[in-house]
Amino acid sequence: MSWKLKNKFLFSIVFLTVVLSKVNAQKKDTAKSFSAFPFPVVYYAPETRFVFGVGGVATFRPKKDGAEARPSSITGGAAYTQNKQVLLYSTYQLFLDKNKYYIFGEAGYYIYSYFFFGTGQNEVPEELYRVTYPRIKLNATRLVLPNLYAGLGYQYENYKITETEANGALAADSIPGSLGSRTSGLGLQFIYDKRDSVFYPRSGWYGQFNAMNNGKHWGGNFNFNRLILDVSKYQTIYKDIILAVNSYNSFVLGEAPFQQQSQLGSNKQMRGYYQGRFTDKNLMALGAEARFPIYRRFGGVVFANSGAIGNEQDFIRFNDLKYSYGLGIRFNVNRRDHLNMRLDYALGPNTSGIYFTIGEAF
Repeated sequence: MSWKLKNKFLFSIVFLTVVLSKVNAQKKDTAKSFSAFPFPVVYYAPETRFVFGVGGVATFRPKKDGAEARPSSITGGAAYTQNKQVLLYSTYQLFLDKNKYYIFGEAGYYIYSYFFFGTGQNEVPEELYRVTYPRIKLNATRLVLPNLYAGLGYQYENYKITETEANGALAADSIPGSLGSRTSGLGLQFIYDKRDSVFYPRSGWYGQFNAMNNGKHWGGNFNFNRLILDVSKYQTIYKDIILAVNSYNSFVLGEAPFQQQSQLGSNKQMRGYYQGRFTDKNLMALGAEARFPIYRRFGGVVFANSGAIGNEQDFIRFNDLKYSYGLGIRFNVNRRDHLNMRLDYALGPNTSGIYFTIGEAF
């Protein structure tokens, strides 16, 4: 199976198994202040072969904050691959003290393999490499104006490349970060949140801007800055049909390792492309999807994406736009807060991808 069939070929039967096992288990979740949803993790990736594991998501509200508090969530999982690789991860978003504080981030440890395709316009034949790394992201913000949070963010990643292909670009040490990298950064976070719902907005805006300084003075071994602007708009256009539009922009200043540059493709922006298939300093991507109900807890989406990358010489190569499109199925695992499990299939020129995860793409 080639990477064009995507790094994660997820079995639909897993999605259906989880759905059927949960349908009768949450008949009163609209009244719960705490809800937990476990699920199996099963997929195939050419760089890992079969992957097996368990995951789960919990949503909750502090009782003292009352029913008007926004829902907090913690998602985690553990998996083991047929190639003897390990994935341990957790993401979290917490609304505390009646939504006054918003804390979010992730923590994980990975022994994994990825494909490398070169950076910028210097593409190389597909190379498989093996890596071990911990990842920590912590963002703490406070409400400073109506709907506006401001605060600090920290991230750390120690990327140790343990195996590369002989005679490849990484083995030749011709790419920044090809022998591994340690990045540590501190920066500012600004979040504007006027959504009517955290997990399934029907109206409103969400915008996130962060400016992160990574450097040796913070404990890393590369000096660079990254600016990210992520903006989404939600609008109900007819009955329960919702149009969601997202603009994701990432800009890197200085010399960053290839793992920390802007990467086109993921399970969120530019679905259908392997994450890192196109890598450069700058990225601008636009996505739109229509969300609609199908039957009871089931819903569906259709979506389309376009994006381009660039660097100092050509800021964004709009003459080399990438695009993809697709459709997906949703299953509501928490009716009170409308938290969905999603299964998406995306197509693009000579590429495709299947994604199975918790929460909307944006």
